[in-house]
Amino acid sequence: MRRPGRKAALLALAVIVLSCAALWVWLRFDVLLRPVVVLRGADAAALLRPSLAARVVDRVGRPVSADSRPRLIALSFDDGPYPVETPLLLQTLRDLGVPATFFLIGRDAEQFPDLTRAIAAGGNEIADHTLTHPNLDQLGDRAVQAELQAGAAALERIAPDPAERRLFRPPHGRFTLATIRAAQAAGYDTILWSDDPGDWRSIGAAEIRDHVLRRARAPEILLLHSGRQATIAALPQIVGRFRRAGYAFVTVGALLRRTSAEQLNRPARLPLE
Repeated sequence: MRRPGRKAALLALAVIVLSCAALWVWLRFDVLLRPVVVLRGADAAALLRPSLAARVVDRVGRPVSADSRPRLIALSFDDGPYPVETPLLLQTLRDLGVPATFFLIGRDAEQFPDLTRAIAAGGNEIADHTLTHPNLDQLGDRAVQAELQAGAAALERIAPDPAERRLFRPPHGRFTLATIRAAQAAGYDTILWSDDPGDWRSIGAAEIRDHVLRRARAPEILLLHSGRQATIAALPQIVGRFRRAGYAFVTVGALLRRTSAEQLNRPARLPLE
């Protein structure tokens, strides 16, 4: 016969194990459950701080069917423009017949206004990446809004686009709940990403291509950087493979009009390797 003390000890041990498992789920999937978009009217807290139950359901629940999601992808390029890489990127996009969304830094656009206008002239969308590319998670609400508004104003003076006052991506992907709420109050949708191949690092075109194809989603917002020649070199194979799988390439703004936030934040996994 088991003694009551042993039974209590086993119960306590089970509670500890379950608590540790719950904490692991919470921490392990914090980045994986980051939303792709937080629209201006959305409950930012619910999206950025989902409950443990929501985290578990997302990871172990029924997978999203590929047939329930549109095969749409938006290429998005952060930073710049750059005097060498941006013209090469624009020519590649023209050759491929693909539009993209460029999240430009206001100060860089002011330094290269002709390149900024060339981005717009190519049928691409220009959106707000702040004026000076700061770490917004270290700024207060007013400073965040000042960066957004000054960045948009700089872009508007050069190449006006409605997205400059509507679509925003935080530099370095750094933000807090307060950052997102400040952006919402300023009238912005926060655009994050479905996939980040890490092309800001010194990696080759093949590694970028393989990562993107392996982690394909439907629908998808792909985060890339416009100052990387390896990224430019990877584009033809990426675009060709997605097209063969039935995808259409659109801007972020068009993607938001053709899909719902729920579809973007819970895309179907569709590896294309």
